[in-house]
Amino acid sequence: MAKGNSFFSAQAHVEGAARLRRTLKKAGGDLDDLKEANRRAAKAIEPIAEGMAPVLTGRLQASIRVGATRKAGILRAGRKTVAYAGPVHWGWPAHGIKANPFMSNAAIRNQHVWEKEYIAALEAAIRKVKGK
Repeated sequence: MAKGNSFFSAQAHVEGAARLRRTLKKAGGDLDDLKEANRRAAKAIEPIAEGMAPVLTGRLQASIRVGATRKAGILRAGRKTVAYAGPVHWGWPAHGIKANPFMSNAAIRNQHVWEKEYIAALEAAIRKVKGK
């Protein structure tokens, strides 16, 4: 297996997010609100990804967790003791492991779920900026 982190992450791209961050910053908005919106969006997908994860021992499923930055909500899976998370998700053809992109599929197929979190955060950010 490749050296480096023993976990992988999946992210979704939101068009216009960079422009929103710039606009909020210029208007004096709190960019930490975006980080929290990203966390909530990823958190909304976490149980779906857990349900779609392949289960043999349950360790991969239990390793799924949420992270967030101002730019992205992140679902991660794997740890030092669950180093196979990446090959299970992305596949490893040289070793005959077919990809099972359960986390990517969870985010793509349930866009309507995490989109609600962003819409609510955008509306709240707009209200705050208008109030200044």
